[in-house]
Amino acid sequence: MLGSFIINNVIEKVRPVAEGVLDGMGYELVDIEYKTLYGEKHLIIYIAKDGGVSLDDCEAVSNALDGPLDALDPTGEAPYCLDVSSPGLDRPFKTQRDFERNYGEAVEVKLYAPLGDRKEKLIVGTLVCRNEKNVTIDENGVQTVIENSKIALVRPYVEF
Repeated sequence: MLGSFIINNVIEKVRPVAEGVLDGMGYELVDIEYKTLYGEKHLIIYIAKDGGVSLDDCEAVSNALDGPLDALDPTGEAPYCLDVSSPGLDRPFKTQRDFERNYGEAVEVKLYAPLGDRKEKLIVGTLVCRNEKNVTIDENGVQTVIENSKIALVRPYVEF
């Protein structure tokens, strides 16, 4: 198990290098994870671009990051696997940019507790906006404003 200090230290070392490489290639850095999977340490770089991310995009970014990350040595010579991926269809939003990228799209909002008269802790609707205080969702023409502190997560609504 990796300690949170080690994880945060690696991520903070990698972030500016990854952002620099990705900006130059036209990609957005969405998130970075450093964790143990199947007994090996993995550095996972999540990327986005307009129109979506392909396998070729992931390969190009991985190749572009190899040299700068080797020179940086963010893990202090500890071996790791570099993985580059799109965020995934149902990944919760973490940054303001995640929200902005999804304005006008269907989302699901999971709440810590039901709001007002509602019995459910899940709201599905169209994401209108998000600011430092709240998120606004359009539910069939009715706008619902939800304080950020009441929200457990917001993610794209994926219907199967």
